[in-house]
Parts: sequence; structure tokens; C-alpha cells
Amino acid sequence: MLRRSLAVLIGSATALLIGAPAATAIPRLDLSAYPAPATGERRWVIQLPGVLPAGADPELSRDPRDWRVQLIVAQMATVDCNLTSFAARLRPWRTSEASPMVFRVDRVGPLFSTRRACPPDQKPRKALVTMAGKPYVVPYNASRPIVVYAPAELELRWRLWKAETQSREALAQ
Repeated sequence: MLRRSLAVLIGSATALLIGAPAATAIPRLDLSAYPAPATGERRWVIQLPGVLPAGADPELSRDPRDWRVQLIVAQMATVDCNLTSFAARLRPWRTSEASPMVFRVDRVGPLFSTRRACPPDQKPRKALVTMAGKPYVVPYNASRPIVVYAPAELELRWRLWKAETQSREALAQ
């Protein structure tokens, strides 16, 4: 009875698969060219999509050469109503001339914040606190992953920036 049930199940599955369109597997990234993270570190890998769906805004460029990726280094912390951040250094790094470019976060400092008096009814809460400084932006390149090494207590997020299609004339003075 078990053999017959199994044969019916396999036959039904085969019939379903024959009529189904072929599925394509997502290729696994080959990270062999990138060093393993050191003790106390994590390796973050961002694989950018090659083709993005067209956006609803015709003013934004559809050309990936006009796009940038913002790397956002952050950590979870207990915060109050004050603005909180921390200092760190995010820099490009290579182990050798032949190795691919990666990014490394180091010199992570303690949290700092403004010193406003918070309302008495506002309780401290857990929040994602971002690294201080200007946004760190790298060119969009779907052919290579963006690899970032950072201390284990940090997190990495990313945001896609797209340029407008229209350029504006500057005034010479």
C-alpha cells in the first residue's frame, strides 16, 4: 500500500513539474577571494541586483551609472529623547594589489548624545544608532559584491541613491 501511494505521489509531482516553467537558481556568491573575518568581526556582503524594476518617477535615472549605494554603519543601543551617534572610520581596504576592494570599519568610539532634558513620560527605548559623519557613498556595481568588515557589535544597512535625469545649468558669477 505504501509503495502504491508513493508511486501515485511521485507520478503526480512529475506531472506538475513537466507543465511548470523551469526555475532558475540564484547563484551562490563566491567569496573565496575575500579574507575570512577576524575574531570579533563580522563580514557583511551586499549583492546588488543587476536590473531593477522601472520606478514610477520618470525624473529618476534608469541608468545604473547614475546610481550610488550608501553604506550605513549602525548599532543597537538604549536611547532617550536626545540625538545619539558614535564615531567610527569606514574606509576602503585591500590585502594586496590583486585582491578585490573591500571596506573596513575601525576606530569605533563610544556613544555620544545631546544633553537635552527629556519629558518625564518618555521612557528609554532600543533604537538603531547610526555612525556620525557624512553619508558614505560608493558607486553602484552589480558585477561585484560590496563587502564590509566591521566589529561584531555593529550592523550594516544600505540605501540606493538614484540621480535625477535632468541636469541644471549653473550660473557663473
